[in-house]
Amino acid sequence: MTIRRDTAGFHPAAPFRGPTGNRSGGGQRMLRALVVSICTVIAAPAALAEQTTFFRIGTGSIGGTYFPIGGVIANAISNPPGSPACDRGGSCGVPGLIAMASASAGSVANIENMGAGVLESGLVQADIAHWAVTGTGLYEGNEEFADLRAIARLYPEIVHFVVPAESGIESVRDLEGRRVSLGELRSGTLIDSRLVLEAHGLTVDDIEAVYMHAEPASDMMVNGELDAFTIVGGAPLLAVEDIARRMPIRILSMEPEAIDALISENSFFTHESVRADIYPGVDEWESIAVSAIWVTTTDTDPDLLYGITRALWNPNTLADLVRTHPRGSDIRLESATVGLGVPLHPGAERYYREIDLLPDETPDGQDVRDDPSGGGAPLLDPPVSPPMADDGAATDRDSSNIVVPEVVQGLLELGPPQQKPVQTQ
Repeated sequence: MTIRRDTAGFHPAAPFRGPTGNRSGGGQRMLRALVVSICTVIAAPAALAEQTTFFRIGTGSIGGTYFPIGGVIANAISNPPGSPACDRGGSCGVPGLIAMASASAGSVANIENMGAGVLESGLVQADIAHWAVTGTGLYEGNEEFADLRAIARLYPEIVHFVVPAESGIESVRDLEGRRVSLGELRSGTLIDSRLVLEAHGLTVDDIEAVYMHAEPASDMMVNGELDAFTIVGGAPLLAVEDIARRMPIRILSMEPEAIDALISENSFFTHESVRADIYPGVDEWESIAVSAIWVTTTDTDPDLLYGITRALWNPNTLADLVRTHPRGSDIRLESATVGLGVPLHPGAERYYREIDLLPDETPDGQDVRDDPSGGGAPLLDPPVSPPMADDGAATDRDSSNIVVPEVVQGLLELGPPQQKPVQTQ
């Protein structure tokens, strides 16, 4: 199949309607990226309320991969009023759009905040999105989030089990009786960590589990207060790079039998061999990965989403992603509709059809819009639902901490249009 690549700047055929409704270097990179798109608004405050559409993207913790990747995407799809045209060296984003990347607890928090109308979109793990839309796995017994829709598949996310180099912990099984951070409660990292433990014959009852972000977990490990922590994301992760500079570490390889079992029971997992020295002093290691995807809801206007999808795959956007993060080179148009596990949004589907990335119909005559995987990819098999921790109730926290320069906070108080919350439970 030949894909027609869109090399021109974005020029909408019709006006867009809006949705209905650290310490690490990554944070600084994202702030610089946001300044490019947002500070342009200062020159035209009078037109802001009439011409601007706001679009929030839930990402993850500052030390992960979602945060810097989401920042680049937000900058790329933005084109505030008064910005120079794309063909004149300006933004190639959607005219009148200001997108903002928002730090969060990750996949689960992003889905919940989209359901509540707090976010217009979010970066999530494909497994978490699939569970939400089908009412399985983590969402077993809850109402299906039938309005969740995919924009694109981005890159593979790798499960990390990080330990001190001199700890004597050689395998996942050696974590028995140890103090281990499994990620925040109701995060994608926590769910995948439990599955990995189970594949190695352990449960959360066999370890001394704590639940926190990788950043405070790494501080505890440096202070000798933690034996291991887990994080899921595109390697290299800023949080892991940071601790590798502060102390010698290793990343545990998973046993071949455990990897095979995980993949056979959960079709969204893949086997990943990670090269040596992707983190300082860390040898090659074997793990599993799950796709990171960008999702929205049916409340997002199809014309707006078409423009956003087109801007995402603009060559300038792809070049910025490669420059900003090593995982950016894995974000490829050819794999944009592979293994999504949730239906494509009509606006994204329209763009992929225009460039011949999607066929007009599936081989059996079924329209692709009826195929929840998007583009003919197989719907993911429902995984075994992992047990929740004894204290598994979700904690209340504001995970929509939008990171923008203070100078434009007053302008942003105009806020995005109000949405009617989508009930997920």
